[in-house]
Amino acid sequence: MMHASVPQQDILAADVVIVGGGFVGGALACALGDQGLRAVVIEAAEPSALTEQGFDGRASAISLTSRRLLERLGIWDEVADAACPMLDIRVADADSRLFLHYDHREVGDEPFGHMLENRLLRRATQQRLLRHPTAMLIAPASLVALTRGSDGVEARLAGGGRVRAPLAVAADGRDSPTREQAGIRTTGWNYGQTAIVCTVAHAEPHRFVAVEHFLPAGPFAILPLNGNRSSIVWTERTRLAPTIMALDEAAFTRELARRFGDFLGALRVVGPRWSYPLSLQYAARATAPRLALVGDALHAMHPIAGQGLNMGYRDVAALTDVLATAAADGRDLGSEAVLARYARWRRFDNLQMLLATDGLNRLFSNDIPPIRMARDVGLAIVNRLPPVKRVLMRHAMGMIGDLPPLMRA
Repeated sequence: MMHASVPQQDILAADVVIVGGGFVGGALACALGDQGLRAVVIEAAEPSALTEQGFDGRASAISLTSRRLLERLGIWDEVADAACPMLDIRVADADSRLFLHYDHREVGDEPFGHMLENRLLRRATQQRLLRHPTAMLIAPASLVALTRGSDGVEARLAGGGRVRAPLAVAADGRDSPTREQAGIRTTGWNYGQTAIVCTVAHAEPHRFVAVEHFLPAGPFAILPLNGNRSSIVWTERTRLAPTIMALDEAAFTRELARRFGDFLGALRVVGPRWSYPLSLQYAARATAPRLALVGDALHAMHPIAGQGLNMGYRDVAALTDVLATAAADGRDLGSEAVLARYARWRRFDNLQMLLATDGLNRLFSNDIPPIRMARDVGLAIVNRLPPVKRVLMRHAMGMIGDLPPLMRA
């Protein structure tokens, strides 16, 4: 059920209070609810602002294992028809004739993943949350204070209502106030790059192929959407991005087409354009007393591999397993021992992906001739080594590492 507010002086009891009701926070509440745990989500945005908007040009890559999680949460059924499968991935370095091609049939019958409009995934997540018998969404709600004590946490809302639980979870994004309040420092750096995001319609069918061109300014990704449309993630130098964003529609389309190429015919931008500064950020700790971090509150990475949201879903699946096991054993969900298991589980996986995306971006976002030659030859060699390709393809599908039960086949 949804509560627009908690009446003044009312105290809600929960097993977990989640700050942030986006993709990750909403999925976590549903996952915990499915395990019989009472999860209360505090979300600042008005629900209608999350669900009643039209197409805005933004989409996300959902890996195979993330799709499994969404299927088990009852979210995927609502968006399956709108999700576009990625059957092949083609990686090329600018205009080089050498390339790397992934075919999903080399590792099984499942697509590498799906592309899905953000608004549809957000709506499906929220609707599942609203229908859930155990989870609760409080929105719009302003969190005045989150007090963490030795025996639990208390979230105090602007209207005077309060929520008490053994554990709080920060799912409130890259600039997480909850993380900051807990004194958890972050490590990271700016890439001097900006992601320009939009959707294009094209004359020819994409045939469910995702394409990534590596250009001197950074990667240029062409990701298939339903119909003759593709989602664009165009990495550009930060100093040039404002000029490109300010171009009129015709000039912007010409600049985009120069990088896109003509292999899908004439292009037309549909929906708004967006831009985001790119940086790496990682929280020094995944937990604090009675607090766990998930999603962008814990890690933010370069979009070069399209794994940011998928890593957040892995946080959700791991934390759900840890808390469900603790609850079954009658343990305190916010205890140090329980949170330590979650922190250990996620540390290596998240660091590995952060370093991989950082390294790939540094390797390919330059035009130094010896480096360019080496990476072109490297792509061609990997393309001819099926065992290596299969490992990389499984990695793209999210199938590498210690998978939580909710993400296993």
